[in-house]
Amino acid sequence: MRRLVQVLVMLSVLACAGYAHAQDRPRVGVLKLTASAPIFVGVEKGFFKEFGVEPELVYFQAAAPISTAVAAGQIDVGATGLTAATYNIVLGGEKMWIVADKGREWPDHRLTAIVVRKDLYDAGVRRVTDLKGKRIGITQLGSTFHYQIGNILEKDGMSLKDVSIVPLQAMAAALEALRGRQIDAVILPQPFPGRAEADGFGRIIAWGGDLFPWQIATVFYSRKFAADRVRAVNFMKGYVKSSRHYYDAVLSGRQGAAYDEVVAITARYTAAPEAVIKLGLPYQDRSGRLWVEDIARQMTWWQRHGFIKATIPLKDIVDTSFVEAAVKAIGD
Repeated sequence: MRRLVQVLVMLSVLACAGYAHAQDRPRVGVLKLTASAPIFVGVEKGFFKEFGVEPELVYFQAAAPISTAVAAGQIDVGATGLTAATYNIVLGGEKMWIVADKGREWPDHRLTAIVVRKDLYDAGVRRVTDLKGKRIGITQLGSTFHYQIGNILEKDGMSLKDVSIVPLQAMAAALEALRGRQIDAVILPQPFPGRAEADGFGRIIAWGGDLFPWQIATVFYSRKFAADRVRAVNFMKGYVKSSRHYYDAVLSGRQGAAYDEVVAITARYTAAPEAVIKLGLPYQDRSGRLWVEDIARQMTWWQRHGFIKATIPLKDIVDTSFVEAAVKAIGD
């Protein structure tokens, strides 16, 4: 009888251990954007759960605070844009790892747009060079939008000194500032540009990827999460599978039921109409592989403009081994 009790206890312990593993819930910082579609799809369709992971999504209003939360250990994973804050945190001695692609500005793929007030558009403000002297809203100084508009202006022979950059902290606030005519233009990701046009107070004059392709968003791990190799790779397996589903459904050009499902899921998570979501779903690598060289280019620009004191060797901030381990495990 005692032996039977021992066996039953052991089986109970093992069952509980298996359940605990299945319930691994890393905290993942995200924004309610179309660029987060692969994360949303992975949660909804169980791609993460397939590998014992159930992400707890933590929503933020801007990208930089996600980097801060990862560094502070408040969340395990960040899935958002690369900002000057990300590099400054690492330069300050904290460790976090950029590990996967989460969205690129890419030609013919709509992610971030320059939107001007409709009255200014009607008056002839329709090109980047027409922005000279205008007030352009962004979320924060050192944000992805700051980097992007700076590079777009430079490509057209201008600079940040030719415009007035207005930091408004959050994307929703920037959109409302455009609606209220407190600014002349704004640079924001979908679904915000679509909302401005749908509500009739803004007009898109350019999509960022057509003007300046770059690795705008990534997945990054906290020091502690990256050190737990099993958890980190299991999360990445789910992410790679989610990324592939997103790519095949949205980016392969074969629109159908799978595309409609991705749109519906993204609309539900972002609280945007499906018609707005369809205006722009961004590009990313099918298996979540990074455009590593572009990260070096970004650091060089930030340093030149005084936002970071030095560049960081890529080996000290980028770790592609998690993606490669995940791809190896689930196959090409």
